[in-house]
Amino acid sequence: MHILSSLSFALYAFSQARSLLKTPSYDFLVEQGQGHTRLRPHVQGYVGVQYQEPLNLAASITNATTRAEFALSALQIWYNAGTGLWNTCGWWNSANVLTMVSNLAKYDSNPQLQDLAKRIFANTITQAPAKNPLPGVETQTLNQKKVSLANTGYDKSMDDEGELITTYPEGWSKIRWDEDYKVEDIKLKLQGDPANLAAAPNPNDWLDGFYDDDLWWALGWIGAYDITKNMQYLQLAEGIFMATTKAWPTRCGNGGIFWSYKKDYMNAIANELFLSTAAHLANRAQNKSFYVDWAKRELDWFQKTGMINDRGTINDGLTEQCKNNNQTTWSYNQGVILGGLVELNKASPDPSYLTLAAKIAKAAIKELSDSNGVLHDKCGPLCGGDASQFKGIFVRNLQLLHEAAPDATYIKSIQANANSIWNNNRDEGNMLSINWAGPFIAPANASTHSSSMDALVAAITVK
Repeated sequence: MHILSSLSFALYAFSQARSLLKTPSYDFLVEQGQGHTRLRPHVQGYVGVQYQEPLNLAASITNATTRAEFALSALQIWYNAGTGLWNTCGWWNSANVLTMVSNLAKYDSNPQLQDLAKRIFANTITQAPAKNPLPGVETQTLNQKKVSLANTGYDKSMDDEGELITTYPEGWSKIRWDEDYKVEDIKLKLQGDPANLAAAPNPNDWLDGFYDDDLWWALGWIGAYDITKNMQYLQLAEGIFMATTKAWPTRCGNGGIFWSYKKDYMNAIANELFLSTAAHLANRAQNKSFYVDWAKRELDWFQKTGMINDRGTINDGLTEQCKNNNQTTWSYNQGVILGGLVELNKASPDPSYLTLAAKIAKAAIKELSDSNGVLHDKCGPLCGGDASQFKGIFVRNLQLLHEAAPDATYIKSIQANANSIWNNNRDEGNMLSINWAGPFIAPANASTHSSSMDALVAAITVK
């Protein structure tokens, strides 16, 4: 079956997409040809084209793998080979896009897709450090940290509703091209051996002072390792994790890590990521017992904090008095812990881990789903550039739980969301937006699209 003439053109777009990082508005030119429709978005600087099947055929596709491949082709319009990141989304979001790509490659053996994934990993590991908004701050002295924060303008905060807001340095979103840096140079980089880097990656290049950001990248490189078996990716993830152990313990219960080096908040996401990264490494790195110990210490502390509320869902963090702050039960906080518990159970089997994961997962599905089973965050449908990533993270980890402990509830949720995304949240270019229940809200961006793709990828594995 001809799935896409597609991924080869996606790779072309991948090597040439040079649109501005600011979210574009799309006005598609549709030109009918034999067996395909050509879509060319009017985006400043975009010089590639994307070929896809006729729109009516795309709408009728029910095969989960084919849907995900179509969506990947659309996603790569936003990949910027010069920065190694995806235009229109932030630093930590791109780590999640990387993880989604590795998950798709795990379940789809299409040779073109496998090759594209490996080239994305290889290009991102060399190019992205230059765009780190606050590199290596964890290794600096206190005075240097204060100067770094003031000078870079990078910060994370929450609004009155508890929605995450990330601010970037002025000009961070703009593509910086050297005058002699041409598309041909990018192609040469992509044609290099993606399995061997000249020098070992430096973990400091991926640290930005916010430990959740750091650990998203650690998980991203673990995903790349799973596909390539390249030890440099795994060792980078280990180095990032080791840097975050310096944030242990918090002032609450002599355990856990802070959200950032500023030590002004103890939240769920940073600690769930710490648990998940340690557990993932326990199943891949040599010093298994070391990582199992960290994962167990984190889980023990986490359960004692009370962040898991009496409904079984997880609130955002702790007060200064070390109590549950009763802030929003964001979907990603219900998700990351699931993957951590699955990996910990694999490394050090204990039935209580999967029991806890099932309790959280089912409580989250009940609390966050509408009458059609489609997930929504509190800010929806008009969530910002951070929360737009959240729902996909939940479904990604729900799939991991289903893989370890199959349950009809998980199948129903994953399929309901994937089908609604494809049928109700997709535009003429197969781009996926924020409102999984529909209708499509323009414009889509790399965050909304990759988050939606997490659900499409999860649907590949459930029957």
